[in-house]
Amino acid sequence: MTRPFAPGQRIPPDLLLRAYASGVFPMAENADDPEIFWVRPESRGIIPLDAFHAPRSLMKTARRGDFDMRFDTDFKGVIEGCAEARAGRMSTWINQPIREAYAELFARGNCHTVEAWREGRLVGGLYGVTLGRAFFGESMFSRETDASKICLMHLVERLRENGFILLDTQFTTEHLKRFGAIDVPRAKYETLLEEALAGEARFND
Repeated sequence: MTRPFAPGQRIPPDLLLRAYASGVFPMAENADDPEIFWVRPESRGIIPLDAFHAPRSLMKTARRGDFDMRFDTDFKGVIEGCAEARAGRMSTWINQPIREAYAELFARGNCHTVEAWREGRLVGGLYGVTLGRAFFGESMFSRETDASKICLMHLVERLRENGFILLDTQFTTEHLKRFGAIDVPRAKYETLLEEALAGEARFND
């Protein structure tokens, strides 16, 4: 991790996009901290799109159509879901400057959501940033079993269909490793990032 500076209570969207293009992303100590710090990990988590693996049980759930899947319809609801306390994680790094910055990117078309709905309720989702042919996953949440996992499946499907070549998860977890996530050294990640930024892809057709 690195903390070059904390820009106070606002992250300019152009600065945020330049940071992603340099392999850097922001975090905060907790939801009440008004400042952010910049992170550039020595080892970066990615999910190779050609190696994504969904468990058979999850494929069955997806085929049942338990959820109404939507894209980019409720950014505020998704980021609030990602920021809420839950078992095993009572605090969050999503503070007010981060909420506002990603809302600005969403309005500009550089941030996107994948959402799982049931009976008119948002029950799971994820959001991330797009730049070139890269998708930088930020956070996900689930209020019902498998909701966020189904969102991840739909994200990968859309990225494959629309010509993306890099799915950045920032870090890996045991949960993400079950879907094919791996750690790559910073130098390799930056090579993959450079290739992804050299082209263009659209999240929404």
